Amino acid sequence: MDTSRYLTLLNVAFEPGQAFDIADLVRENSHPWYNQTLCRVNESVVRLGVVQGEYHWHQHPEEDEFFYVVSGYLIIELEDRTIDLRPGQAVVVPKAVRHRPRAPEPTVMLMVETAGIVPTGQEG
Repeated sequence: MDTSRYLTLLNVAFEPGQAFDIADLVRENSHPWYNQTLCRVNESVVRLGVVQGEYHWHQHPEEDEFFYVVSGYLIIELEDRTIDLRPGQAVVVPKAVRHRPRAPEPTVMLMVETAGIVPTGQEG
């Protein structure tokens, strides 16, 4: 699996009580598949994705993954169906379900997942 085309930053960018501006972070980004951990909330993290293009097929054997589309258009392919998400829409991909996110246009999304999750998942 070649993950070099993704920019995945696992460091927690903002501490509790520290305000941040998501629109500024989006404007400052120029990478086609950018994923930044924004903050930690209890045992989970909130991540910002600024994406366009196609991710690889993968799964997270032990963790669910929440996707919320802020702007753009996100397609999440599952083995048995496809989920289309527009701004304001969200879905939870259950643990161990193979999926492939795709963004045919520039898309901004928020993801909530356990802090220990490996964003690139496992192929399989």
